[in-house]
Amino acid sequence: MILPGARRCILAAKVPVLSACNPFHRDVGMRIAWFSIPIVAVAALALGVIPIGQQPRAGEAAPEFTHQAAGDWINSAPLLLGSLRGQVVLIDFWTFDCWNCYRSFPWLNEVHERLARHGLQVIGVHSPEFLHEHEPARVAAKVREFKLEHPIMIDNDFSYWKALNNQYWPSFYLIDKRGQLRYRFAGETHRGDSRAREIEQRIGELVAEQP
Repeated sequence: MILPGARRCILAAKVPVLSACNPFHRDVGMRIAWFSIPIVAVAALALGVIPIGQQPRAGEAAPEFTHQAAGDWINSAPLLLGSLRGQVVLIDFWTFDCWNCYRSFPWLNEVHERLARHGLQVIGVHSPEFLHEHEPARVAAKVREFKLEHPIMIDNDFSYWKALNNQYWPSFYLIDKRGQLRYRFAGETHRGDSRAREIEQRIGELVAEQP
């Protein structure tokens, strides 16, 4: 199914809210949709579940943030992941023309507001798909529009996307208090849906762990 902006998404039949957007090939300015997704993986992603083989390995350290220029951060001075040890970190990969992303923001904002006092730190990573999404001023305007108050790193060169081997917008990563990757999720998420409940359950478990 072709969605606005030539974005291809993986959709559950008749349930468009359960979807995750695929990246596009960027060589020589062309955008070629990636079609080599096994049927089982498509079904899993439609439900927001990353196949087991793509989940983090036990003890896998999360990569350090790849941008440290002041202009590459919104709502915060540049952060180091190492400085967040002792907190549970929720990484949200998004791009501002992705409707799956912005439909997830009400849930994400609510989780940030409710769980920050319990030791959760939300970090947004804006990895753009289209050329106009590279402009920091436009990203900042969307941050204000969607009322995002958590720190956001602008990942125009896709260095953090690549460091995490990410594939979809939106994607959510949970990092424990020791800086280890623990869980990955993909797809549009709403308060009370199965993916939201799963993520929030995992956050509670990680918050309860000793550093």
